[in-house]
Amino acid sequence: MKTPFRLTLLAAAIAASCAVHAQQAPKPLAKEDKIQQVEVKGAADAYDPRRDDTASKIVVNHDEIVKYGDTSVLDVLKRVPGVTVSGTGGGRGGEIRMRGLGAGYTQVLLNGERAPAGFSIDSLAPDVIERIEVLRAASAEFSTQSIAGTINIVLKKTIKTAQRELKAGYGHGHDVANPSLNLQLSDRIGKLSYSLSANLSRSHFWREPATVERHLDTADRLDGLRLGHQSDAARFTAFNLGPRLNWSFDNGDTLTSQTFFNINRFQNASEGRLATRLGPLPAYPALDQTMSNDNRFFREELNWVHKFAGGGKLDAKLSGLYGALANATYRTGSGNPASPALHEVIFSAGTDRGISSMGKYTSASWEGHALAFGWDGGYSTRDDARRDRDYFRPDVALPGGDEVYNAHVARLAVYTQDEWNVTPRWSVYLGARWEGIQTRTEGNTFATAHSRSTVWSPLMQTLYKLPDTKGDQVRLAVTRTYKAPGLQSLIPHRFTSVNNSQTEPDFIGNPNLQPELALGIDASYEHYWAEGALLSASVSSRRIDGYTRNQVLFDGTRWVSMPSNAGQARTHGLELEAKFPLKALIDTKEALDLRASLSRNWSTVDSVPGPNNRLDAQTPFSATLGADYKRGPLTVGGSYVFKNGGQVRVSANQISYQSVRRDLDLYALWKFDPKLQLRVATSNLLAQDYISESSYVLAGNGTQSTRTITPLYRSVRATLEMKF
Repeated sequence: MKTPFRLTLLAAAIAASCAVHAQQAPKPLAKEDKIQQVEVKGAADAYDPRRDDTASKIVVNHDEIVKYGDTSVLDVLKRVPGVTVSGTGGGRGGEIRMRGLGAGYTQVLLNGERAPAGFSIDSLAPDVIERIEVLRAASAEFSTQSIAGTINIVLKKTIKTAQRELKAGYGHGHDVANPSLNLQLSDRIGKLSYSLSANLSRSHFWREPATVERHLDTADRLDGLRLGHQSDAARFTAFNLGPRLNWSFDNGDTLTSQTFFNINRFQNASEGRLATRLGPLPAYPALDQTMSNDNRFFREELNWVHKFAGGGKLDAKLSGLYGALANATYRTGSGNPASPALHEVIFSAGTDRGISSMGKYTSASWEGHALAFGWDGGYSTRDDARRDRDYFRPDVALPGGDEVYNAHVARLAVYTQDEWNVTPRWSVYLGARWEGIQTRTEGNTFATAHSRSTVWSPLMQTLYKLPDTKGDQVRLAVTRTYKAPGLQSLIPHRFTSVNNSQTEPDFIGNPNLQPELALGIDASYEHYWAEGALLSASVSSRRIDGYTRNQVLFDGTRWVSMPSNAGQARTHGLELEAKFPLKALIDTKEALDLRASLSRNWSTVDSVPGPNNRLDAQTPFSATLGADYKRGPLTVGGSYVFKNGGQVRVSANQISYQSVRRDLDLYALWKFDPKLQLRVATSNLLAQDYISESSYVLAGNGTQSTRTITPLYRSVRATLEMKF
């Protein structure tokens, strides 16, 4: 039980010894020696962050991101080794996961910062992204709210040459139609460079999920059966705009303005019918719903970089954001004489405002060290309003229907880190980060609630390149990370379900939630034997204290789900990866690149009885296979993604289930000339249905279960890409 404390002391002692060594280091090199040192590092193209950075990192470049012509970043991420995306597929509504864990365990950043709650990552177009960084172990520079890892999505920044490119695409399938348009412009005017990225996409899709609700009595005899059918017709429109200006000054300073503007609108019309074959009727066997969601997100970022004469550098950033969300939901329910007819209109709106400042000072005063100090702070507010009205009398408020609440979040983090090249083969990264978050929520239906948390995170990573080998190296990382409660989990506001039951409960937040704290260790072995050829194996382990789970309880009138801290959890993982060109194995001139990855995850929650008491519906096994072949103007390739499912015991009484997921995607790219090319891609060629189930056991009453089957279909997409 003392292991976390001992490891924390060990990391702190290593950091202290590093600081002492830095103080006793020799005087800085002469100016001419520094210039010579920079020159011997070679061209920038020879630098590989995956191989050379002390901190473990996978970088997905822009060419890989746009390879399949995807319209959502979620479809891109599902092919990245060690990353899975939950949900039904199709790039909408899924959750990004590392080590099979979502629900806040995986940190997703936009340009190094968290996006507000109202921003939808799946509305982000791949064409506006410069690169995606996948960090398996935490670093002090980014927030340590990354128990599973961090995915940093970096918007387009680099302006190398003048560029004018237009892409027009159209995707079609049995259940989807998706046109899109993308424009990229960039150029230089003296010391001013600029770029503009604009993307417009629209998706129409149709879904017809079917449900089966069963109730078994205490003797496991069927005494309740309902068969449901739902018809969904939806439309999703997204617009991304990203202008960027960069000024270079005579003294070497740079000032960058990067703006990101996102608008998306989601509309859905749903008709649901529940046919009762056995047992009592639900409250509303016929439930129709029309919903519209409008989301606007604006972010402005100013980045100043100043280089000092002694070799130090200050990188400071000030950013502001504004987000607005508006929803309108129309519900009509009928079919049960015992329930009054439901004619309901719900209007809700939310506004996010925030300002933040990030900065890092890097010192070059000590040979072999990259010592840095930094900060990350901000203040944000969120205002929400909800009005519940009768459909036929929109001016008349229903009892308890109007709610107004707001939240204020202040956060501050300070950190220090040092990357120390101990020897030409051995480098050590040491860091420490302190983060504090304070939240205040108040509303007209609950008392003002306060939440405050602070976390201290010592971090250590090391890279050792084995002697007498060309490209073998090992990595080790020991980290302290955490998961802060989401804002909605803290607000004691109730979100109600229409047909309330054990498997469809209401939800209410808990202002007394505390962060989950994790102590982690990661180790890996990497073998590079040719250009572009890699074999790697990594293992990881996390011990999580203060694990949060949603408990479903009956409050006397309705079923309610509430998050609470409940004990300890452990998770372990194994990841294998291989990628190489065929010419690295045999003597050939064929341009064939192969890649494969495998992830196996285990976890247990001590407050939940087994079996299958895994964390957050953790994906136990996932794998990817891919290949790319190029001959002349033609490039073809494919990707197969496998994701295991199975049962998860959420609590002593509740079990959830997800089916196995298999995705097969293919693409072909034909270059007519340097300025014109056509990309054709197919997705979900296996057309596998998505199945999920939730069941709840109530002592003395029996078991209630709901199983949902969502049919999915193949689709094809063509994109014409023109440079002018």
